[in-house]
Amino acid sequence: MKSKSASKIKLTSYDELIGGAVSKDDIQEIPIGQLRDFVDHPFHVNDDDEMNELVESIKTQGILTALLVRPSKKGGYEIVSGHRRKHAAVLAGLTQVPVIIREMSDDDAVRAMVDSNLQREHILPSEKAFAYRMKMQAMNHQGVSGGISAETIGKAGKDSARQVYRYVRLTYLRKPILDAVDKDLMGIQTGVELSYLEPSEQI
Repeated sequence: MKSKSASKIKLTSYDELIGGAVSKDDIQEIPIGQLRDFVDHPFHVNDDDEMNELVESIKTQGILTALLVRPSKKGGYEIVSGHRRKHAAVLAGLTQVPVIIREMSDDDAVRAMVDSNLQREHILPSEKAFAYRMKMQAMNHQGVSGGISAETIGKAGKDSARQVYRYVRLTYLRKPILDAVDKDLMGIQTGVELSYLEPSEQI
């Protein structure tokens, strides 16, 4: 069923994410219960002040940006972009949300998921680290060399290729150390140096 509020939905960013034009006719309303989180989604969904603001916005204006989803092999739909909007919709008491459904390969879905979340204002080092690693692996699967993929990823996240590699190294840290980097108790470069230690040595 097409969304009655389609005239309010923003679409511009999705043209870039999925490499093709998107129209308001692509928007459908589906039950929230049919949505699944993206596998190994690296970005956190927190019940903080920003989430409270999003919930209030949804209560008064509805969801202004449709979620991007793809059919899930387990049934229903996997969220590619819109995990925070889905959570806020649940808190706001909605039972359905507007979505754009697209058939996407695993690698294309990873790239779109990462790019959509890199636009967020506040991103933890660990979130960016695992997101960069996932996108680099996806691009390598598609035949893009590591150096080129790091440069491309860096442009999307406003980081140099070298900085992309630094972030990826953080994914080799044990969680307590990575948490220290997230809490700004340890610098990223120090975390990078420690990442070269074996897990037992990190302990």
